[in-house]
Parts: sequence; structure tokens; C-alpha cells
Amino acid sequence: MSALLSVRGLTAGYGGPPIIEDVSFDVEEHEIAVILGPNGAGKSTVLKTIFALTSIASGIIDFAGTNLATCKTSKLVTLGVSAVPQSSNVFRHLTVEENFDVGTYAAPPADKAATHEKVLQLFPDLRAKLKQPAGELSGGQRQMVAIGRALMCEPKLILLDEPTAGLSPAYLERIFDLLLDIRQTGVTILMVEQNARQALQIADHGHVLVNGRNFASGTGKDLLADENVRRSFLGGAAA
Repeated sequence: MSALLSVRGLTAGYGGPPIIEDVSFDVEEHEIAVILGPNGAGKSTVLKTIFALTSIASGIIDFAGTNLATCKTSKLVTLGVSAVPQSSNVFRHLTVEENFDVGTYAAPPADKAATHEKVLQLFPDLRAKLKQPAGELSGGQRQMVAIGRALMCEPKLILLDEPTAGLSPAYLERIFDLLLDIRQTGVTILMVEQNARQALQIADHGHVLVNGRNFASGTGKDLLADENVRRSFLGGAAA
């Protein structure tokens, strides 16, 4: 595998003091990578910076040969980068099918019907709810709609900010299983996740941030076994 996304020396914030400083990591093609760390570590800021939603002071974000640090958000979907924010990530008054349609506007798929069917195969629970407003669905189902909409533009990379936040334990497990299914379709996933142990169990690689800086990186298996990571972020127990 080769690095689809390479972040080097990234320092960024929201106009004041930087939130992340000198952050570097790689995301290989067709893998699941997870960014972990305590609250306030800058995890979501990394995703927002990749998606051109912060002020970059320095650094490079190389995505398939293009430096995203110089790109506008409006261009990223056409390059193959899609994102799902943590909250307000569906159009609640639109139907599920209309939400999916919105996902095709910036970068229409070559075969919209075929892509629509692929998404429904990943999220079969939504097939019977296509005409239902997204706001009437459960939290787990709305998250499926948000991820499904992001997949409608056939991205190479999808950015997920806390995809299991606020979900029941049953839906948490289902979302993690679905992420494995999405990876099998060839989509690379970079996500921020507070459920660290479960995320590392499905992740190919993990990257831990503390105070806006790199703390540790490794395979999901290695980080689960790392004593410092276990003690600081996984409750101290061996995996």
C-alpha cells in the first residue's frame, strides 16, 4: 500500500493561537486510520484543516499529489475527498433519498443509479425509508444517511468526525462493522473517534494527539498493546 494522504508539519487553528502544531502522519490507500486523544487534543481540528475549514499557518497536506493546504473546500469533493461532521450532518427536512441526491451535486457519479444501489447495499436499513424525512430517523439511522450521502460522490477518502457519538451500544457496533464494509469497497477512511478501544480494534493505523501535537502512531494492534497508550487512553487494562 502507498500513502494516499500525507500530512507534514501541519500547524493550524481558527485565527488565534494554533490548535494543532507540527502534526504529521500518513494514511495509506484502502485503510482505516483513526485519530485519538483526550478532549481538546485537536483531533477534529485536524479533520477540519484537511477539509479547508481552518487557518493553516504551515505544513503540507498531500492528497494523491495535490496539496490540499492550498485548496478551497468547494474543490475537495471533486478531488475525491468527502466529509461527515459530528453534528448537523443530515438535512432533516429532506427525505433519505433527497439527502443522497445532495451528495451527488458537487461531483456526480458516473452511474448515479448504480452508486445509489451500492450505498443501499451497505445500509439496507435505509431501503424502506427512502421517502421518509431524515429527521424522523433514529440517531444511528441518521448517521447511516450522512455516511451514505458522503459516499454518493464516490470518494477516494472519507473523513468522519466521531461517527459513533451519541449512539446506543448496538448501533455503535453496527457503525464500526459498516466502516469495515466501506473499506472493502476501496474507500479510505480517516476518522476521529472517542471510543478508542473499539476504534483501534478495526483500525489499520492509529494516531494519538495530545495538546495538539503527535503523541504516538502505530498499527491498531500495536497501540492497543502500548502501555503508555493503554494507561492514558484505554483505561489502563491490557487489550
